[in-house]
Amino acid sequence: MERFYSCSCYFTDNIFLEDYKLHIRFISENQFRKNYQNILRSLGCVSEDQFRDVTGKIQTEVERRRNHLVNSAERAAVVKETYTPLHQHVYHLQESFLAPEFVEMVKYSNSREATFEGLLKLIQKEAAPRVFRFPIFRKEFCNELIEELEHFEQSEAPKGRPNTMNNYGILLNELGFDESFITPLREMYLRPITALLYSDCGGSWLDSHKAFTVKYDLKEDLELSYHYDNAEVTLNVSLGKEFTDGNLFFGDMRQVPVSETECVEVEHHVTEALLHRGQHMHGALPISSGTRWNLIVWMRASSHRNKLCPMCGKTPALVESDGFSDGFTMPPEDATAHNVACLLT
Repeated sequence: MERFYSCSCYFTDNIFLEDYKLHIRFISENQFRKNYQNILRSLGCVSEDQFRDVTGKIQTEVERRRNHLVNSAERAAVVKETYTPLHQHVYHLQESFLAPEFVEMVKYSNSREATFEGLLKLIQKEAAPRVFRFPIFRKEFCNELIEELEHFEQSEAPKGRPNTMNNYGILLNELGFDESFITPLREMYLRPITALLYSDCGGSWLDSHKAFTVKYDLKEDLELSYHYDNAEVTLNVSLGKEFTDGNLFFGDMRQVPVSETECVEVEHHVTEALLHRGQHMHGALPISSGTRWNLIVWMRASSHRNKLCPMCGKTPALVESDGFSDGFTMPPEDATAHNVACLLT
């Protein structure tokens, strides 16, 4: 497998302050105070004690990110050694898991006569501009996958949270889904479709991913704030269980000011996928009852993001990592120079 890297902005950028629904960049306390203290005051962070509490949480998050590679590998090793799956078969992608409509879309996308317009006829309708909704899994598979996720959740095995915005969910690479499920799903089924739908933003060249589940519950996370993804293309699947409300909403691309954006609300039905550009701003409204599980796959194209990091908007400063990391690869002319910061020490 080709070696993948992170961008150094992973340690400093897009840190989410849950209490204030704000994404920030943290280089130092002086920089943070200069750039954000007035904004935080307007959001209710008025005392020095509150500000110190915020900076403490930020430093904890930065430390978590710096130790993530080692900690994730350790968790995955323990899971592999100690956890006994409830449904072993769901870890290996089978076409019988897939909705017939989705299989037909893939078959068409792989054909010589495939066109963007022809694929749209099979999808039938855009849920929002360049947001496509279609059935992807059979209900029986969704039920078994949720049973497996809940079985793991209730086990003593260690668990890492997906990101700073989702406190409840599972990193699927640590559970063992990457090699036999997510990778073939991306390569064999999703990439032929994204090549037609998103050829302008790397859809033809998706060569890595980050996959995780998120969980919404009345006693846990209820909603998801407005944000964009560290992805060229995102797959979001509603797995179940039973819930009310919690629709997604989509604005414009991240470069468009919020003041100039009108959001579109999108229903997300169980067994259905939403496919959208990673830089398309979006969020999830609160559920009002029940429990909701979603499968998220951030798909990345190194040929696209190597030119410009989608998170910091700059030429990526590569740091060594493991697995698919953040989906960057080193250009051949740079590979011999080893001009890369090390994340492993």
